Amino acid sequence: MRMGYLVLMCGIWGALSGRVPADQPPNIVHVIADDLGWNDVGYHGSDIRTPAIDRLASESIVLERFYATPICSPTRAGVLTGRYPFRFGIWGGVVSPNERFGLPPAEQTTPELLAASGYRHRGLLGKWHLGLASTLFHPLAHGFSEFYGHYNGAIDYFSHHRFGQLDWHRNYDSVEQPGYSTDLVGDAAVEFIERQTGESPFYLLVAFNAPHSPLQATEDDLRAEGFNPQQPRAANTDQRLAEREGAPEYGQQGRGNTIRQTFAAMTRGLDRNLEKILQAIDGRGWRDNTLVVFHSDNGADPKHGGSNQPLRGNKFTMWEGGVRVVAMVRWPDQLPAGQRFLGVTSYIDWLPTQLAASGYPVPPDVDGINLLPQLTGRQPVEDRTLLLGKNAAVSQRWKWVDGELFDLQADPGETRDVAAEHPEQAERFERFTARFDELSGPPFTSGLERPAQWPPVKWQLPAEAAP
Repeated sequence: MRMGYLVLMCGIWGALSGRVPADQPPNIVHVIADDLGWNDVGYHGSDIRTPAIDRLASESIVLERFYATPICSPTRAGVLTGRYPFRFGIWGGVVSPNERFGLPPAEQTTPELLAASGYRHRGLLGKWHLGLASTLFHPLAHGFSEFYGHYNGAIDYFSHHRFGQLDWHRNYDSVEQPGYSTDLVGDAAVEFIERQTGESPFYLLVAFNAPHSPLQATEDDLRAEGFNPQQPRAANTDQRLAEREGAPEYGQQGRGNTIRQTFAAMTRGLDRNLEKILQAIDGRGWRDNTLVVFHSDNGADPKHGGSNQPLRGNKFTMWEGGVRVVAMVRWPDQLPAGQRFLGVTSYIDWLPTQLAASGYPVPPDVDGINLLPQLTGRQPVEDRTLLLGKNAAVSQRWKWVDGELFDLQADPGETRDVAAEHPEQAERFERFTARFDELSGPPFTSGLERPAQWPPVKWQLPAEAAP
């Protein structure tokens, strides 16, 4: 990390910002849902009931134009670094078990920087998905002081297996712990909050696997969604994955009568656990000075029950349904409640925003921006242009995807290409998206040879020293 710059600038930052009292930075609780679609929350008119998410939205500033990447790993990498993840080779796919790359050691992360700002306890609970070729990519090697959860995506919610091996860990150790993974992560978040002493602020990233496939819900949540055990069960939408991995039990337990019903029950489980986290914060008397962030990592995949209507497209695409996601931020001490923010915001904005909230200086080489001046009304909404990916970008009014231009103000459904009618905008976006190739860098790869047995037993990662 470039800590010399940060330490040098700390006093200057405190004098200039005036944003947060130096003696009382906020706790930060950042919750990420997995594959939650635009039409999967109650406050968007969904058929799925989400009372906790809806309540949080009513107490927050809802970010109506919040953009992520169309798949999991890049969004998480950008959240933690404040930088476009294609700069360091996390792009075009997730960091799967067969990959040898991951989050580079040189990338400074939110928990690393907050550690220098006095945040003694920095937890990651749930899904990592940013490298598992060796311990070099472990969460504890990237600034977290504790980790509980899984390295892979798409684990079985009940067995906690992926690729036939147990993927459930506390710090570096594999742990056998029965239970439904969404509930285990929620309970761990409550336990983390309740054991804090208040002597220093804390940072907690809760990365739920829900409602990502495999489609598995608890019996209680299924019944609440109308499940009838006497009726046929929905197909396992990950059956081919189970067969490929040689794990016939993968994704079998906890399926409802239909795919959408099961997805709704999983979302209900996510919502229940979000409520537990919010109650834990309130129970400690920390609500007013806790910065709570909630958003999805990408749009939903209808194959697995999610819905992005009325937005065009799905997960894996650059259309609005793939990259424009549910998002909100609550900080009662500093931010108004029940507001809708219509400016363009992004996953890469969380590091600079959370650092600014803590009173710590924002590194000069991040791609995101500190949102607090706009969210508090001290600055007008910025008409920024955000690079979504190769040949894709979005601004307040315009969207550019693969050579087509859309006027989102007049056509939020992205139905009509208007590039010929607005050649100056088409030319501007073509030039702007050319930056993707200029900024893109190679992935950082483990220097270890892959062990003869892969995946390793119980996903015990091979040890590798930092370069």
